Amino acid sequence: MLHKLLAFKDAYLSDIKGATAIEYGLIAAGISLAIVAVVFTFGDQLEETFNTMEAAMAGANANLDNGAP
Repeated sequence: MLHKLLAFKDAYLSDIKGATAIEYGLIAAGISLAIVAVVFTFGDQLEETFNTMEAAMAGANANLDNGAP
């Protein structure tokens, strides 16, 4: 009985399936941190770019509503 228990413990410790999940988790965490860093660094510039695009699209829509090409 003890021999089977020790064999089970050894098999459990040598199983590496969980290591892959942990590695994927670390990769996802690293990517998330990179995205957060970029947003904080370039957030104001991104907001300005999106506001400029919004204004341009609104102007183009107004031109289409007025029949202008």
